Amino acid sequence: MDGNNRWAKRNGVSGPAGHRAGVEAVRNILRACRNHGVEVLTLFAFSSENWGRPLPEVRALLALLSRYLRSEVRELHKDGIRLRFIGERSRFSARLQRLMQQSEHLTARNSGATVVIAVDYGGQWDIAEVARKLARQAQRGELDPETIDADMIDRNISIADLPRPDLCIRTGGDARISNFMLWHFAYSELYFTNTLWPDFGELEFARALADYSRRERRFGLRDPDGLVAGAEIDA
Repeated sequence: MDGNNRWAKRNGVSGPAGHRAGVEAVRNILRACRNHGVEVLTLFAFSSENWGRPLPEVRALLALLSRYLRSEVRELHKDGIRLRFIGERSRFSARLQRLMQQSEHLTARNSGATVVIAVDYGGQWDIAEVARKLARQAQRGELDPETIDADMIDRNISIADLPRPDLCIRTGGDARISNFMLWHFAYSELYFTNTLWPDFGELEFARALADYSRRERRFGLRDPDGLVAGAEIDA
């Protein structure tokens, strides 16, 4: 969800006001997901690299996350939405960690859509966490390292119980995924837009879904002409 600060500068308001506008955009996209039947939405709210931003901005972002959880979780619960978090929580305050845990506990049994919030998250961190977990199991003699394969990593990566993402949307004009869900995006479709996140509403969301619907997903298998996708052909 990129572009809050640029949106603030463009509109002559403070950085925190831009991030507050970004929260409003989250509400709009949650509504759009319901309207379009999207069952799982993952939001990249705070990356591992965001700790390197100016301290006042980091504090404002974390304060905004706390306010969001206090003000929105009851409404999400009422709508039957399950809330999950992924990322390294230990660097957050005890109060924020408690809010996250309470939010997950309150909504755990909801059977509607699932919203995953990635905080202090990085795709490289996620894969390294799996490596550390499997290494500890091997060290204890519970796992033969020779049996480690992609399927085992897949079963131990964060939110392994949820479907792999079909579509990654990046707002703000940058054409990269910035260390987000590197393992999960192996065969996800990518959609990049110049629209800044606070301006990304239901119409923009519908355009992204329409673009996705026109793509043919082969997952490394055969293309419509019967050729193996990605195969090297000598002629």
